[in-house]
Amino acid sequence: MNALRWITIAALVVAGSASAQDTAVEEEKQKKERPSLRDPLDGKFDMSEAIIEAGAFVPVPILITEPALGGFGGGIVPVFIEKKPLREINGEPVLDRPDVTAGMAAYTLNGTWFVGGARLASIPKWGLHYMVGGGYGNINLDFYETLPSGDDKAFAFTATVGGATINVKKEIFDPRFLVGLHYGLGRITGKLAEGDDLPSFAEDQELEGTVSTLGPIVEFDGRDGIFSTDRGLKIHTHYYASEHWLGSDYEYGKANAYVYGYVPVLRNADTGQGWVSAIRADWQQATGEPPFYLLPYVDMRGIPLVRYQGRTTLILETEQRFDVTRRWSAMAILGLAEAFDSYDEIADADLIYTYGTGFRYLMARQFKLRMGIDVAKGPETWGYYIVFGSAWTR
Repeated sequence: MNALRWITIAALVVAGSASAQDTAVEEEKQKKERPSLRDPLDGKFDMSEAIIEAGAFVPVPILITEPALGGFGGGIVPVFIEKKPLREINGEPVLDRPDVTAGMAAYTLNGTWFVGGARLASIPKWGLHYMVGGGYGNINLDFYETLPSGDDKAFAFTATVGGATINVKKEIFDPRFLVGLHYGLGRITGKLAEGDDLPSFAEDQELEGTVSTLGPIVEFDGRDGIFSTDRGLKIHTHYYASEHWLGSDYEYGKANAYVYGYVPVLRNADTGQGWVSAIRADWQQATGEPPFYLLPYVDMRGIPLVRYQGRTTLILETEQRFDVTRRWSAMAILGLAEAFDSYDEIADADLIYTYGTGFRYLMARQFKLRMGIDVAKGPETWGYYIVFGSAWTR
C-alpha cells in the first residue's frame, strides 16, 4: 500500500499544476451534479432536489398490524416521483401534479402476501390523466356475520387473487374538472375454512370467479397538492358495473361518492407553523348481488380490514394537522361510520368510532410530501400505520 501511495503522488507531481487544477474543477463539477439532501431554505433533510434532479425514489416501509391479516407484517413500496414543468392555461401558469410510479411487496404472519405496482400520471398537452395498476397475491382474511344472538362470528377465508385496473380521465374546462372511464379485471380462487358451518352470505365452501367492471368517473380536484394538502377541495363520484357481457361471473354495481376538504385555520408563511383542518365524507352503495368479499366496508384507521361490511357504508372522518415547525407536525384523528344493508336499519346500526394521533415530517418541501406514523383505535383494537403523503389516498 505504501508503494502504491508514493507512485500515485509521483504521478501527480509529474502531471504538474495544470492537471491538479483540472482535477479540482472536475471534483467541483461532480459536487454540483450530485443532488443535495439538504434544503437550502432551512438546512434540514429534504429529498426535493434528489427527486427532481436524479429521479430518486422514496422507499416507503409498510407496517401491517391488521388483526385480520395475522396481527403483524411488513413490506416495502419504492415510490418514484417525476415533477412536471409549468404549463399555461388561459394565460395563467399551472403546475401539473407530479407523475408517481410505485411497486409493492408485502408479507404478514398469517401467510398473506402480495406483489404489485401502479402508475399515476398525466399527459398535459392532451389534458389526460391516467392510473394503471395490477397485482397478484394470496390473501387470508376474517369475514364476519352477525348471529341472531347479536354476537359477531368470524369466518376464515383464504384466496388467491390477481387483477389489473385502469382509469383514464380528461380535463374539462380546466385541470380541476375531470370526467373519465374505469375498467377493472380480476380473478379470485378462494375457500372458507373447513369445519365451520357456512355463513349465510356464502353458498359454497369453495369460491371461484372472474370480476370485470366498467363505469364512469366524475371528479373535481382543487387541492394544492396530491400528497399532503394544505388547502382545497376534492369531490369524486363513480359507478362501476359488473355484468355478464363484460365477462364477469357476477352482476352487481358499486357507487361511491366522497369529499375531502382542507382549510388552513392558522398559517405563518415565514415559519411554516400553522394548523390545517381536514374532513372526509364517504358514501358507498352496492346494488345487485355482489360476492361477499366485494361488499363495501368501513375503511378508517383503527378499523381492521373488512371488519364492518354492508350494502351501504357511511364514513365521516376528520384529521387536524398542527405544524409545530416547518418540518414537524402533530396529528389528531377522529372518525365515525356505519355499515348496514338497508336504509331502514340506519337508526339501529352500530355507530363505529375511531380516534388516534400521529406525527409527520416534511420530507420533500417542493412536493408538499410529508411522511409519518399514525396510531388509532376503533371499538376493538389498535392499529399502527406508516403514512406516505396522506392516509386518504383514493
